[in-house]
Formats: sequence, structure tokens, C-alpha cells
Amino acid sequence: MDEEIFRALADPSRRALLDALREQDGQALSELEAALPGMTRFGVMKHLRVLADASLITTRRDGRRKLHFLNAVPIRLIYDRWVSKYTEPWAAALTGLKRTLEEPMEKVYEIYIKTTPERLWQAITDSEIRSKYHFGNAIRSDWTPGSRFEMGHRGFDGLLGEGENLEVDPPRRLVQSMRALWDEEVKEEGFSRVTWEIAEETAGIARLTVTHELEGAPKHAAQVASTAPIEQGGGGWLWILSDLKTLVESGTI
Repeated sequence: MDEEIFRALADPSRRALLDALREQDGQALSELEAALPGMTRFGVMKHLRVLADASLITTRRDGRRKLHFLNAVPIRLIYDRWVSKYTEPWAAALTGLKRTLEEPMEKVYEIYIKTTPERLWQAITDSEIRSKYHFGNAIRSDWTPGSRFEMGHRGFDGLLGEGENLEVDPPRRLVQSMRALWDEEVKEEGFSRVTWEIAEETAGIARLTVTHELEGAPKHAAQVASTAPIEQGGGGWLWILSDLKTLVESGTI
């Protein structure tokens, strides 16, 4: 997979498409054509296919339109694996590419993990496992449709998050409403919506897609899209999902 990612990033036209999605996520083919003026629609489609094969973009149907979203998780993983071995300019380039807009919008992340859907579902819903990759935060719920869930942390008086399990279909799909409580300004923005979708790609490989709908919540969107570590006020989805993959595949972080 590393070779596919590096090959996809090597082409300036494909980097231009990623930049376009960084500026405005969720674009259709007709909109992305503007990022490559002079190129045929077929040419743009070929570049998008390469990016999709490298898992650098994800797609979602909206009626008749096919929308494209930047998926920064693989770049986060490349950064974690190679940054200590190569030069800082290359690391800086990767950091710039993996940045997502800190604006209210739908954030879509996709990652492939060497595990089964059942084990991945357990990692998402088991409080003890969840705390190992989610900054020590424990999730409490009985995981039935319509049930409440709460997120807390040892040493913290009160809840960090709360919400409702809107859809529970183990081990394939979990949809939750979620309100962040760790910050008064973010709390005032109200509830967002998180969808976890698990699919078995091949035997022993599961694809996890996380969609976080944050319309009307710019402060919350900025935090979940942050690439900074939690010690620096960040700790967004890129950190959570990359640590989830590491934990499930190796047993440690």
C-alpha cells in the first residue's frame, strides 16, 4: 500500500486534486475538473481512480451525483512510519497534504485493518479496548438501538461526551448522535452525527469508514480534523484511527 500512496502523490495533477478536496471536501467530478483545466474528463477520472486505489480519497453517492472526499488517514500512517527516517522537508510536504479544512462539513475517513469485522466491532464498542486508542477515554453503553452512550476519562470529573445510538447493526454499522462536552464553546454547537461502517474486503482485511457530519459546528470540526497531538490541543480522527489500526494489528500502540 505504501508504494501505491507514494505513486499517487508523485503526480502533480493528483496532488492538485487532493488540494482541491482539502479546500472544499465532497466535490463531484464536474467540480473537480476545474482543478485540472485543459485536461479531459476521462483524464481527471483516471487520476481519481489512482487516488481511490491508494485510499487517498473516498466516494459517496448523493442522488445521481458521486461525491469525492479527502481521506487523510493513509498519509497520517505514512507520516508516522517514515518521518523519523527521512528529511524534514518531505515530512513537511506530507503534513501539508494531510491537513483538512477546519470548517463545518462532513468529514470522511477510510482505513484498512488486518482483522475481521467482528474483532473490529469489538474494538469500537468495548470500553477497555477503546480507551487504549482513544486517549484513555472510556465509552459506556449497552449498544442497543436508541440507547444512550457516554464518554468519560479517569481523573476527569464529569462526562466528555454523550449521545444516542441511532442504528446498531453489529458488526457492520453503527450510527450515533454525539455532543462534545469537553469544551463549553463546542458543547454549545450541539449534536453531530458519527457513522461507523465496517466491510470485509478480503479474508482477514476489514475496511472501516468513519463519517462525521458536523454542519453548524465549526469549533468541533476544527478539533476532530486537527493533526496535532492531544498534548498540543489536537487529537482528531487521524490519531484515533491510526492508533486503532496499530492496536488491532499489533496488540500495542
